[in-house]
Amino acid sequence: MRQGFPKDFLWGGATAASQVEGGWDEGGKGLDTQDCRPQFANLTREQKNSWEYKQMTNQKFADALVSRETSIYPFRFGSDHYHRYKEDIALFAEMGMKIYRMSISWARIYPNGDDEKPNEEGIRFYKNIFEECHKYGIKVFVTMLHYAVPVHLVEAYGGWKNRKLIDFYLKYAKTLFENFKDDVDYWLPFNEMNAGRFNPYNGVALIKEREENYDQSVHQALHHQFVANALTVKLAHEMMPGSQIGCMIARFCHYGATCNPADQLTLMHDEQYTNWYYTDVMARGFYPEYMERYFEKKNIHLEITEEDRKVLMENPVDFVSFSYYFTQVSTASENWEKTDGNLVVGNKNPYLPSSEWGWQSDATGLRITLNQLYDRYHKPLFIAENGLGAVDRVVDGKVHDDYRIGYLRDHIQAMKDAVEDGVDLFGYTMWGIIDLVSCGSIEMSKRYGVIYVDADDQGNGTFDRLRKDSFYWYKKCIETNGEDLG
Repeated sequence: MRQGFPKDFLWGGATAASQVEGGWDEGGKGLDTQDCRPQFANLTREQKNSWEYKQMTNQKFADALVSRETSIYPFRFGSDHYHRYKEDIALFAEMGMKIYRMSISWARIYPNGDDEKPNEEGIRFYKNIFEECHKYGIKVFVTMLHYAVPVHLVEAYGGWKNRKLIDFYLKYAKTLFENFKDDVDYWLPFNEMNAGRFNPYNGVALIKEREENYDQSVHQALHHQFVANALTVKLAHEMMPGSQIGCMIARFCHYGATCNPADQLTLMHDEQYTNWYYTDVMARGFYPEYMERYFEKKNIHLEITEEDRKVLMENPVDFVSFSYYFTQVSTASENWEKTDGNLVVGNKNPYLPSSEWGWQSDATGLRITLNQLYDRYHKPLFIAENGLGAVDRVVDGKVHDDYRIGYLRDHIQAMKDAVEDGVDLFGYTMWGIIDLVSCGSIEMSKRYGVIYVDADDQGNGTFDRLRKDSFYWYKKCIETNGEDLG
């Protein structure tokens, strides 16, 4: 039996360009879809958790295209990483991080998405970040598209439902490989591929009001992303022999509410439609049979060519990664109590505690997830996101976040147990290693980091960095390779 984590286990932290960088109109960057998501400070927590608040509308989008008001659009200021990346990476190194998972902004490389030539200033910016990481011996894991799509591709082409986006994306991918082939250790074409279904604006750049058949548009857009993903794997292996390129979903582990067969059947379908479908296509290379009935029931008729099927089959990913925050209950009952979970709403589990935002903490579900994924695909696994969003308070220049330490301790112990179960897990990047703007609630006050950023939801503050108690805890965890979780 394996004992503990592998000696070369990759401990790290994760961010997304749209949530951490800021500098939204600097360095030649174009406007992207995340820059256009507004937050309204006068709303209650319950209102901010509602789907109406999170959903993009034509009016919101139109307003954002002409507004230069950063206080209403928190993704435009982020954590000011654009100007402070050297300071931040030095803190990562002090913590002992082995790997940094970050994303590249498509609109910083190709401001409009379909530009003839890339923005050299954007390329230089990321080159500088990679050089800074390498100075400290930190490996780099790049997410090539983390939700943020250049708005021109939405306005001119309708987002990912248009097949032309495959070619624009591949041109972008080729530019990244040409410029950063010696700088990046692991590549991920798309963040949380299943977001195309549970939040189509973020995942596939669709605005619901513009779609005649929403389900059709969502799944056609997802197909185009599947093809782009496979072609990017092919391109990476051709341009960078031996490169490692993976896939990712937001993993929603489900439990049957009861032993009622109807609940168990619901459980099977929930797992298929929210999880397995996406990784089956990208890791196995073909559309699973169970989706045929789903598409028929939803009156979805995908345009899939034989060449598409060939590309998918010949270019599976090298590893499988996922985000993990909470679990859900599957039931045939329509009256089950609900709870919020960032960009999704799920059935509440009465056996689990909930955070201020309704997220239910479940470390055991992470161990189950790791075993399920490895058993299904037998490919190396990487936990790309995991963390706790909470309101942190600075008292006498310190942040005592024992609640975050407890969350991390439980989940890292579950990871260790899964490794000893026989799972091939090679890395873990805690989400929001430094405070950033929350993707779900569009606010800074929902903090994830072990590094505090002095900024409020409207971008007021010094943006100075402060080590939380969890910073020192995670540092010791890394130093001991996950053995000291005290």
